[in-house]
Amino acid sequence: MIELEGLTKRYGEKVAVNNLTFTVRPGIVTGFLGPNGAGKTTTMRMVLGLDRPTAGDVRIEGRRYDQLKDPLKAVGALLDAKALHGGRTAYNHLLCLAESNGIPRRRVNEVLDTVGLTAVAKKKAKGFSLGMSQRLGIAGALLGDPRILMFDEPVNGLDPEGIHWIRTLMKALAAEGRTVFVSSHLMSEMALTADHLVVIGQGRLLADTTMADFIEHNSRSYVRVRTPQREQLLDAFHQAGITAVESGEGVLEVDGSTSERIGELAAEKGLVLHELSQHRASLEEAFMQLTAGSVEYHAHSGPTPSPQQQPQPQQPWGADWKKG
Repeated sequence: MIELEGLTKRYGEKVAVNNLTFTVRPGIVTGFLGPNGAGKTTTMRMVLGLDRPTAGDVRIEGRRYDQLKDPLKAVGALLDAKALHGGRTAYNHLLCLAESNGIPRRRVNEVLDTVGLTAVAKKKAKGFSLGMSQRLGIAGALLGDPRILMFDEPVNGLDPEGIHWIRTLMKALAAEGRTVFVSSHLMSEMALTADHLVVIGQGRLLADTTMADFIEHNSRSYVRVRTPQREQLLDAFHQAGITAVESGEGVLEVDGSTSERIGELAAEKGLVLHELSQHRASLEEAFMQLTAGSVEYHAHSGPTPSPQQQPQPQQPWGADWKKG
């Protein structure tokens, strides 16, 4: 279990993390989401004692990271896949970690096999692709067989097979009763992996809830209906107290009802339906809705204006007068 209470980090005038309080519980995969610059990596670094909080506290199984007797056996983490000695082989990189933390040498081969790097165990890490480096970083996180795992953007550089593998691995670790805390910008993957979500924006907590509740409360779900008997169906909706809006091409969208209720109503009235489907928002749509006001960096679509088209800076009032 990871417990944060009032965790705050300031860099001069900038507040990177602002009074965060939440708990990452065992037995589930907890996703950690937020726009770029939201403070996710800074928060994870404070959990691991790499950055000192300005205020607040963070505990791992009731202790600060620097109080853990065998840290790699308590918590395994991957924050930066390239943060390793490139001149060492994959095997020797893990061996150094094992011997410096009192971990049996046999674990090196075990985790190399788990992440699929046995064939390149004797190759130097500096020649690894980003995906291979991610696998090696995950091997290091697993080395001490810890009860708590933390991963920051673990799918970066992985191919589809690798993404499926890390998703399955994280779910399996959580099913064993471990605490799994993972950040990612890949919403489609997070939707398949996480059971619970912690969402932050500009360093502040925006949501701490289940995946299902997060999507339900931060997006629109509706039933899409298409029928050649539009007027009759609208009359039936009116009688049943159901509100529908037209979305073009003969399609009706119904909020606040279910496809089952609408299907039963149409059958009762003897109406033909050509389409009846429940549309639920994606995690990405819900995330964009919640964090719209917390995005620090905004890109703009469309071509870049030429120098002649660039808006010219406005002269301050009185500039011409001063020139005179």
